[in-house]
Amino acid sequence: MAALVELGFAEEAPAWRLRSALFPSKVGGRPAWLGEAGLPGPAALSCPRCSRPPTFLLQLYAPLPGRADAFHRGLFLFCCRHPACCAGLRVFRNQLPRKNDFYSYEPPLEQPPPEAGASVCLQLKSGTHLCRVCGCLAPKTCSRCHQAHYCSKEHQTLDWKWHRQTCSPAGAVSDGVPDHSFLFPEYEIVIETEDEVPAEEEEKEEEEEGEHGEHVDSVGDAFEEELESMAKHETREDEIFQRFKAKIALEPEQILRYGRGAAPIWISGENVPREEDIPNCPCGAKRIFEFQVMPQLLNLLKADSLGRSVDWGVLGIFTCVDSCALGASYVEEFVWKQDVTDTA
Repeated sequence: MAALVELGFAEEAPAWRLRSALFPSKVGGRPAWLGEAGLPGPAALSCPRCSRPPTFLLQLYAPLPGRADAFHRGLFLFCCRHPACCAGLRVFRNQLPRKNDFYSYEPPLEQPPPEAGASVCLQLKSGTHLCRVCGCLAPKTCSRCHQAHYCSKEHQTLDWKWHRQTCSPAGAVSDGVPDHSFLFPEYEIVIETEDEVPAEEEEKEEEEEGEHGEHVDSVGDAFEEELESMAKHETREDEIFQRFKAKIALEPEQILRYGRGAAPIWISGENVPREEDIPNCPCGAKRIFEFQVMPQLLNLLKADSLGRSVDWGVLGIFTCVDSCALGASYVEEFVWKQDVTDTA
């Protein structure tokens, strides 16, 4: 029996619904951190290719039923959008028991708080400061006013155009946070269960795949053999792409597919990870597939309008099979990026 798959859809939502106290799944904006302990710092978050600070892409609230230590559990995905890179990806996991130092034992109220219209919160209850630009951990401070906090020199420079207008040694800095054109548009991710595909249709797809995979007799000539091989490869690629399109056709607006332990659907036969390509968790356990980000999300990000293009075919997120708790901090997991090949 196939594993249950849930689909994620982006919907507009009021800002109060996307705050950490309501455990949101969301795209864009600033991360709504789960808890305040052990947030990843600038070095851990930096792009693995160009070392610049990343942009928050999305987060998914994904508790594990039956696991007391993962009653609350979140996955946070970041990407680099620097024009010369636009490739670096990082994902972090955090989890908390129901009884913890940050949230009430009882479920949160689904209603706007009195301060729903307040400005962006850039200081956690613990006193930890967050970056004015990206909302990540901010160890750097403006040397003049000591009131504006940043994750990096790059983001301090980006903010200076606005901060300079209120920066003062007296410390009277405006609470307002400008639009730096750095964050992605913000949406709530609404989860729905995918309708099951009838068994006879799945069997038909498998039979067709098997037929195309049968051996074709050699035509004798080496050049013709090579052409035949290329044609078969192109046919196979088209099959995989068409199967991908058919799988999402019933729900074409899905931006995410969640199924811990399920099999991802790839957009291409190229660059599909093998088991040995997925590194083990630092705890020693294997990582398994948990969810994938679909190319449909790109339509909502408006990255091209800023002259900074991010692109992917499928982003596959793999997490520790044991969902280990390495201390009380965020644990980095693994992202596999599959690009779109030239398919018809």
